[in-house]
Amino acid sequence: MTATRRGLRFDFEWRITVFTLLMLPLLLGLGFWQLDRAQEKLALEMSWEQRQSQSPLPRAELWGLSPEALAYVPVAIRGEFLQDQYYLLDNRIRDGVFGYEVLAAMRPDNADELVLVNRGWIAGDPSRLVLPEVPPVVGSVELKGHIYVPPGAPYLLAEQQFDGPWPKLLQAVEMDKMQPQLAALGYGRVFPYSVRVNAGQAGALAVDWQLINVSPDKHRAYAVQWFTMALVLLGFFLVRSCNIWQLLRSSGDSETGN
Repeated sequence: MTATRRGLRFDFEWRITVFTLLMLPLLLGLGFWQLDRAQEKLALEMSWEQRQSQSPLPRAELWGLSPEALAYVPVAIRGEFLQDQYYLLDNRIRDGVFGYEVLAAMRPDNADELVLVNRGWIAGDPSRLVLPEVPPVVGSVELKGHIYVPPGAPYLLAEQQFDGPWPKLLQAVEMDKMQPQLAALGYGRVFPYSVRVNAGQAGALAVDWQLINVSPDKHRAYAVQWFTMALVLLGFFLVRSCNIWQLLRSSGDSETGN
């Protein structure tokens, strides 16, 4: 007797079909979004490496440049820190330890201006009862670092209050609101972006600047996960919506019988 082969037939179950139509584009979109993020992070790493190979630009040439042109540009500054007039960037965790980043105002030598220098991380009191004792930097010093341009608007739990005595606690750096406050100290104009000091420089605390929080390779791995989930969902939809599984089994049985 000759076996009769059945053709491919579909029988769509509406709940599975609707679920697949909703989830499949979402999973694919998340996968491509992760690939785009990987490209962005790769471009950021390349920009960082290129900028760090440059010689520090004279400070006078930095004024007026666009944020894109200023990001990660190396700088060298000689000047004097204002004593006891600094900001503490709150809730900065390092190796599981609570602490702050110290942003200190520095007046460059022979200039009527201020530059906000991020000196790095210092441990804090977990109970928040007392503020840390920040080691002072006395006299004129020379330091090297790079300009930090935030990638976007800061996330704030509530509006920040900039009044009150020094040092001042911050959730995030808002230079547009900090500039008038620093200018009121009477030392001239204020550079619109902070400078992150290099390790080993004068006034540097615990310094280990993280360029990106997720590597391009990890974004690609996330993309593979999303695409795999999309493939599994598509396979599940086909198995439940047509007789392809029965056809494959009957084909295998026929070959075994022969």
